[in-house]
Amino acid sequence: MRRKRALKVVLVVVGLLFSAAVYPLILMVKKDPALAMMMSLYVTLGIFLLLAARNPSQHRSLIAFTAWSSFAHAAVMSLAPSLSKSHRTRRTDWVRCARYHRRSTDRSGSDQAIN
Repeated sequence: MRRKRALKVVLVVVGLLFSAAVYPLILMVKKDPALAMMMSLYVTLGIFLLLAARNPSQHRSLIAFTAWSSFAHAAVMSLAPSLSKSHRTRRTDWVRCARYHRRSTDRSGSDQAIN
């Protein structure tokens, strides 16, 4: 009985957190459509989690999907900074190198960037 009650509480809390993404979603629609699309998925999932809190045993697949997709998202996001940092570092090194090579010394000896 306690497990079912605890599951209902967790479903309501997570459902409310996901549904609270409506406010940032409204702000992001014009700025970043891709992020707004992802936020709309979370808002929809939050609403369905709130509906599933009434009778969790009938919505086990939805609850399992929410849990596993959240774990997968956390795993990807924990790895993403290390992967993107090395990518970003390589890119900025390349950009620095390209900027250095674009600079040339004119006949007077002054260092100017080529346009």
